Amino acid sequence: MNTESFLSANRLTIKGCIVGGLILVMLIPSLFIMNLVTERANRQKEAAAEVSSKWAESQAITGPLLVIPYHEAIQDADGKISEFTRYAYFLPEHLQINGKLLPEIRNRSIYKIVVYRSNITLEGDFAPLHPESLNIPAAALMPEEAYICFGLNDFRGIEDQLAIRWNDNTYIFNAGLPDKRIVATGLNAPVALTVEDISRTNKFSIRLNLRGSERLSFTPVGRMTNVHLTSDWKNPSFDGNFLPVTKPVIDDNGFAADWKVQHLNRNFPQSWKNESFDLKPSQFGITLLQPVDAYSKTERSVKYAILFIALTFGLYFFIEILQKKQVHPIQYVLVGLALSIFYTLLLSVSEYLPFNVSYLAASLATATLITFYTRSIFNTWRIASLFGGLLVMLYGFIFILIQLQDGALLFGSIGLFILLAVVMYYSRRIDWYGNKG
Repeated sequence: MNTESFLSANRLTIKGCIVGGLILVMLIPSLFIMNLVTERANRQKEAAAEVSSKWAESQAITGPLLVIPYHEAIQDADGKISEFTRYAYFLPEHLQINGKLLPEIRNRSIYKIVVYRSNITLEGDFAPLHPESLNIPAAALMPEEAYICFGLNDFRGIEDQLAIRWNDNTYIFNAGLPDKRIVATGLNAPVALTVEDISRTNKFSIRLNLRGSERLSFTPVGRMTNVHLTSDWKNPSFDGNFLPVTKPVIDDNGFAADWKVQHLNRNFPQSWKNESFDLKPSQFGITLLQPVDAYSKTERSVKYAILFIALTFGLYFFIEILQKKQVHPIQYVLVGLALSIFYTLLLSVSEYLPFNVSYLAASLATATLITFYTRSIFNTWRIASLFGGLLVMLYGFIFILIQLQDGALLFGSIGLFILLAVVMYYSRRIDWYGNKG
C-alpha cells in the first residue's frame, strides 16, 4: 500500500521523468539524420569535383610577370669563381583586367553544378627596368632570353590559342614555366628583348577565353591593378584578400564589380631576384554561389530537433494532465518518430524541389499526420486542431530562424522566452501533487 500510495502521489513526477527520458532518447534519430545530411552534402561535393575534373577547376590568374635571366659569379673559399644563372622578376606598372563570366549549370545525377566560361582581357605596361636597383650589373643581364610568365590553375580551361601582344609583336604561350618558385603552374612566352627595350615602356595585352568551376580569382601583380568583372549570375560571393572598391551592383540582370589594388596593399615588391614570395594570400575574386544550399539549411533545421521534440512532448504532457487522459510512452515515441521523419522528408524532397517548397510540403505532411494521430488519442477534433495549429506555428518559427543569419540568435531567444512564458502561465492550472482530486 505504501508503494501504491507513493506512485499515486508522485504519478505526474514519474510520468514527467519518463517523458523527459523519451525526449533524450528521441534525439538519437536526429544524430543519424545529421550524419545523413553530411553524407548527402559530401556526395554533392564529389559530384561537383567530378564535373570540375572534366570541365576545369576553379581558376586563379597570376600575371603577366617579366622574368629576365642574368649571370652571377660566386667565388668560393679556394678562390675559384663559378657562374650561375639566376632570375630577376619584374611586375607591370599598370594592369587593367576586364572580364565577363558566362555561367552554366551542369547536371550530374540529381545535383546541379555551376561552371562558367569567361572572356577576359588583360592590358597594361611595364615601366623602364632598373636592374641596378637589384644590384645586377648591366653586362650580367640576358634580356635576349627573357620570357613572360603567366600563372593559371588548370590548363584544360583554355579554349583558344593563348598569346601575348608585346608592343608590335605577338608571342605564343607554351605550357610550363622555366622557374616555378613563384608560380607553380602556368605558361611562358619567350620575348627576345634588347637593351633598348628594357630602358623604355613596353605595352602588352592578353585576350583569354577561359573555362572554370565556381570560382575565378586574380593576383594584383601591377603597381596599380584595376579589375572590372560582370556576369548575369545573381548570387555572387566576393572573397579573397580584397573586396570591391565600391559597392557591387547586384540585380536581376546579374552583377558588376570593380577592384582597385595598389602595390602598397600587398606583401610582395615590384621587382626582386633570388627570392621566393607567396602570391596566393593577395588573391581576390568571385565565387558563383548556388541560389539555395539545401543541405546547409536542412542541417540548421536538424539542430532545432530538440526544440521540436521537447515542445511537442511537453504539450502532449500538459494536455494529458488537463484532459485526464493517459498517453502511453509508445504513443510519445510514435509522435517523436513522426517529427524525426520530417527531416528525412525535407532532405530528400529538397534534392528535387526548391528548399522553401520542400519545407512547406514536409511540414504540412508531418503536422497533418500528427494532428490525425492526436485526434485518435484524445478523441476530440478541438484538441487535435489546436495541437496541429501550434505545430504549424512552430514549423513557421523554425523556418524564420533558418532564413535569418545575423538575427537568428536574437529572434530565437525572444521566441523561446515567449513560448516558455506561455507554458508557465497555463501550467498554473495543474495540480502537480493531486491534492485537488
